[in-house]
Amino acid sequence: MTFPRFRPVAERALLVEFAETPDPAAEAAVAALDRALAAAPFAGFAEAVPAYVSLLVAFDPLTTDHATAEAALRALLTHPAEAASRAQVHEVPVCYDGQDLPEVAARTGLAPNAVIAAHLQGRYRVVMYGFAPGYAYLAGVPAALHLPRKPSALRDIPAGSVLIAGPQCLVSTLTMPTGWWIIGRSPVRILTGDPVHPFLFDAGDSVRFRRIGTL
Repeated sequence: MTFPRFRPVAERALLVEFAETPDPAAEAAVAALDRALAAAPFAGFAEAVPAYVSLLVAFDPLTTDHATAEAALRALLTHPAEAASRAQVHEVPVCYDGQDLPEVAARTGLAPNAVIAAHLQGRYRVVMYGFAPGYAYLAGVPAALHLPRKPSALRDIPAGSVLIAGPQCLVSTLTMPTGWWIIGRSPVRILTGDPVHPFLFDAGDSVRFRRIGTL
């Protein structure tokens, strides 16, 4: 099947798909189109919502239509390198005192310090936001740390918790339940309070973690 694939969504959006399963090349293509669209929106553009392999592009149906929006998006797809060049690298400090660190070590067969070292060596990319405000899903957790989600979620996990599950990592922004593995805490503020740019990261940005002793 040829990608990208354009699918109409109701009368006011297009879903642009770059793959059927998560893939670094598809993630990069989603981020590049998202940034290109932000820099040069077409008439009637409303918002874009990136995911792992697709970008949902919403528009005003009184201003434009599916065919016009698709033509504009195809034109933007010819400039991915320029869009990708605007990606930023963020450093996130982490105190590795998470309550699940010993169990993560036991389940992976690594010593706790080796779990920390592996997590620090990961190359993380902001793929999408979802589930809760500011929840930036980071791809790039090293294979040695891949664990399935817990069978049941724990309540009242504090904001700033550094969580992993499968190939994903995130830093929580609210006190909420989670079934992910809690390996540390970070003081970083992902919710910025800025209505124009409410989250610290953009899809396509990179994140590297830095170990700190205490919070």
